[in-house]
This record gives sequence, C-alpha cells and structure tokens, in this order.
Amino acid sequence: MAGRLATAAALALIAAACGGGGSSSSTSPSGGCTPSSNPNTIVIQNNQICPSTLTIAIGGQVTFTNNDSRVHQMDSDPHPEHTDCPALNQVDFLNPGQTRTSGNLTVARRCGFHDHSSPDNANLKGTITIQ
Repeated sequence: MAGRLATAAALALIAAACGGGGSSSSTSPSGGCTPSSNPNTIVIQNNQICPSTLTIAIGGQVTFTNNDSRVHQMDSDPHPEHTDCPALNQVDFLNPGQTRTSGNLTVARRCGFHDHSSPDNANLKGTITIQ
C-alpha cells in the first residue's frame, strides 16, 4: 500500500511539473528548443521554433532570437508573398546569435509565419494571435 501511495505521489508531482499555462504555448520534441522567459519572444534552436503559437496585445511586437547554428529568414505567411502580416517581414534574415523585432502588429487577427528558406519545414512555422 505504501508503495502505491509513493508511486501516486510521484506521478502527481510529475504531472504538476509538466502542467502550466499562460498565453504562449508550444510542444517541442525531445532535444527541441527552450522558450524565452520573455513572453513576446520566439526562439529558433535545433532547426525549430518555440513557442510555435504566441498571443500578443494589439500594437505589440514580436522578437525572434536565432539560437540555431544556421541563418533563418522569418517572414509572414503565405509563402512566397508574405502578405498576411507585413510587420513580421521586418525580422527577415537572422544570423546565428542574432535577435530582431517585428514592426507593430496593429490589427486583431491571426498571422502565420515561416522560414522563407525552408517553407515546408513544419518545425519552422508558427502563428501569432493579435488581440
């Protein structure tokens, strides 16, 4: 009986540690990237982005940080027009270690974005909800 209680307690602790909330969320495979502590920042690491979904206030900006080993070109959807949210296109080329911020996102909507250099890579696509 004591063993079952210990197991149940351990599982409850693990579940609590994995839980959480907030406006930013992402699921990253093992070996993925570590989200920024800044709520309006998207990190590129290990050839993927996190979080892959982000919610910001109208008029806000989004910062992209490239912690990967290669250049990424982050632009608004759709590919190749980049017309959904033109303010995201201000990020564009990011060298390894570089951080850039979008323009102000002033219209309530949902914007998709992707790496123009790898437009079909689902790990380098995401959405930003402006509300």
